[in-house]
Order: sequence, then structure tokens, then C-alpha cells
Amino acid sequence: MSNRSALYLLAVPLLVVIAIFVWVDQPNVQVNSAWASVPQKAPHVDHTDIMAGTYDTPQAVTARCLECHEEAETQVMHSSHWTWESDPVEMPGRSEPVVAGKKNVINNFCIGITGNWSGCSSCHAGYGWTDNDFDFSDGSNIDCLVCHDQSGTYVKKSGGLPDPSVDLEAVAQSVAYSDRDNCGGCHFLGGGGDAVKHGDLDSSLYLPDESVDVHMGRYDFVCTDCHTTEDHDISGKSISVSLDNDNQVYCTDCHEPLPHEDFRLNEHTDTVACQTCHVPEVAVRLATKTHWDWSTAGDDTREENVHEYLKIKGSFEYEKNLKPTYGWYNGLANRYLYGDPINENGPTVLNLPKGDINDASAKIWPFKVHVAEQPFDTEYRYLLQPKTVGEYWVNFDWNAAFEAGQALLGLPYSGNYEFTETEMYWPLTHMVTPKNAALTCANCHSDEGILDWQALGYPGDPLNWGGRELGGAQ
Repeated sequence: MSNRSALYLLAVPLLVVIAIFVWVDQPNVQVNSAWASVPQKAPHVDHTDIMAGTYDTPQAVTARCLECHEEAETQVMHSSHWTWESDPVEMPGRSEPVVAGKKNVINNFCIGITGNWSGCSSCHAGYGWTDNDFDFSDGSNIDCLVCHDQSGTYVKKSGGLPDPSVDLEAVAQSVAYSDRDNCGGCHFLGGGGDAVKHGDLDSSLYLPDESVDVHMGRYDFVCTDCHTTEDHDISGKSISVSLDNDNQVYCTDCHEPLPHEDFRLNEHTDTVACQTCHVPEVAVRLATKTHWDWSTAGDDTREENVHEYLKIKGSFEYEKNLKPTYGWYNGLANRYLYGDPINENGPTVLNLPKGDINDASAKIWPFKVHVAEQPFDTEYRYLLQPKTVGEYWVNFDWNAAFEAGQALLGLPYSGNYEFTETEMYWPLTHMVTPKNAALTCANCHSDEGILDWQALGYPGDPLNWGGRELGGAQ
């Protein structure tokens, strides 16, 4: 046998041993590319010639669109961007299935759309929703332009109708795939202004650098790269308006469940959401609203400032570089509904995330928690729905606003009100940092760590405790 053959016979088992050692020492290394899951879009058809013409109404533009896209009418009318409500969902403690959605649930920002349709519907994917009689079966009022305009000149006003100054032909000729401008026009400005509602969605995401959001900044993602869309059904759910977790977006839609080269990090993925480490703060360019006090509205003597006080809305607090609140979350939430009693022993939480240390489906998530002082009926002990548009914002009479709003809900108003503290939770999933800016071990596992281990259900830091790796039942 030659020396080379002998070396070969020795080398083969040695390589096998090395391979086994590496596999055992690093069992979770993944090599699949996340890019394989990012949608690849064909070039969009130029509509300059197709949409040329005179349009006297926005509905005429829709009619022209539907000449070619016949299926779009039915698709859009079944989407949540049109209905603003969910299918009925069974909920523990409720005798009947609950229909939720932006159309039906109360919040602690603008409170609710009931009676305020003409103002709120400026972000509806339709035309003419000004009262409770809007016909959701009339496809002629679908607004194709709000999601597809690429001219940058399309502006919606009261009732969702275009501003009279909009050149409908120019906008119609510009249409193409949706981009961040289309989505952000509503979602970045939700809650009544830029950066108000979410904390991780604001106008800094129109043209961010990678320090603001690595997906949009470094890789130039648009919203529909993650919120994938089929037949006008856009994926994604928020516990601010949703009761179920169907059609949700997950990091693992693109990334491997065990994505880290260090197996110790991969051991966290069963109990710690990706966002907890990779979204260490939000409102990184623009401050987000953290407190809204409606009880101070209507004061003529106070100086107005959009970040401090407005007569029509009350007083506010904003925070920049907001550090999240952390808690267990399994993708669902409890939901306060109109007519439910307020919490007499603390804040009334409108959408408390579900999950705890014993819930194997829950993970530790980062949240923005928005606190408000909002009105409730002192006799019926439930939160009130004011009619602000055309009522309170004209006369500044709370009683008249509550009488009008409650009548539209079909719930009584006693004539007596006060204000109570409420909370809303917003899971944070945008403004993902580059990996070198993510949280490190010491951010959690140290005397100054950001996690309150006992509040999460642990006796102490699990690194020292030796219980379940980082959550769930043992």
C-alpha cells in the first residue's frame, strides 16, 4: 500500500469524526437563503396610454380599471381594507361569535369611528363613506388609486374622496405596484398624525437608512415584500383590531427558525421573539405618542402644540428612542368591546396580549404601550363613544357628543361621565436593526438587564436559575 493510500484511509474516518463533532457542536446552523422567499415581481405594465382620458369622478377611474381587472372588484370587497371588519370569531366568555375590526372596536387614540366616518374614512379604500348607510356591496366605490398611485399627488379627504385638486388622469396613468408611499400614507399616519400610533411605523420609513430599518434601508424592501398579497388579500394582523391570528406575517416566512451560527442564540428562539432582540427601540427618528389625555380637551386658554396640546383632542406625551415593554404573547389578545365594564381596580386594558410562561405557544415580545385618559359612563360603568367629527369638534359639548355617539352604537348614555385610564398594546415588528445593533446577552442577563424576570414568571434570571430555557412550562 502506498503512503498516499494509507493517509487516505486514515483521513476518511478522521473527517467523519470532525464532521460529526461540528454537527453536534453546532446543531442549528442553517444555510438556506432568506431571499428565496422574497416575492419576485415582473415589470409593471405602463398605464400611460391605457388610462388616458377625462375622468369626471373617481368612480369613473374605478370603472376603467375594472374593464381589465374584472376579478379585482370581488377580491377587494372581501378584503379587510374594504370591510374594516373580521369574520365572526369565537371568543372565550362571549356567548356569540364576535365581529371585530377597525369598523367595530374601540381604541384609546381617536376612540372609534362610529359617528366619525367622514373623518376616519379618509384612509378607507373606498369613496363616500360618510354615514352608517355606506353600501359595502357597491364595487363602483372601490378606490384603486390609493394603493396604486405612483404620481405622489393623490390625496384623500372627507369620506375618502380625492381632494378636488387631484388630477385624476395623471394619477390613473401613473399606477403600478404598491410601494411604501401607498401603504405609509395611512399606516405611518394612523391615530391622527405622523408617528402617533404604532411607534415602529412613521414617515421616517419612506426613505430610511439601514439604522432605522435594515430591510427597507439596506435592501430597499417595500411593504408587500413581507406583507405578501394574493388576490388583493394582504397578509398581516394587528391585535389593535384583530381577534385571530390567521394570515399573519412571520420572520420565519423568509428566515430559518434557527438562524444563528451560535447554537446558544438558537436555544432562545422557542421562547423569545426575533423582534425582542432585533427591535431594541422604536421611534428612532420621530417621537411617538405614549399618552393621550382627552379630559383636558376644550380648553381655550391653553397654547396649542401638536406634540403637547390641541383643543380638539386634549394633551399628549411623546417619546423618542422608545424602549419597549416586554411580555408574553401568543399572537392573540383579550379584547374590550363596547358595553364591557371598565376595570375598577386599575387601567382598563383594551387588548391585553395573551400568553404566559406556561403557554408553550407564547414568546417574549416587545410592545409599545399607549396610555390614555378617556371617557366612561359613571352609571353604566363602560367606556363611551363620542361623536367628535361635526359634533364635539364644533361645539365642545361632551354630553351632546356622547348622546350622539352612544345612540349610533345602540347603547344608553346616563348623562354622567368621567375619565378613566386605559392601555393599548402594540407589538413591535418594524424598525429592525442591523444584526450588529441587536441586543446582546448582557442586555438581558445582567444586574441592569432590561427584562423583569419575576414579572415574566421566573424566580430570577433563568441563566442562573436553570429552569425552562427561556419560558414555557417545565
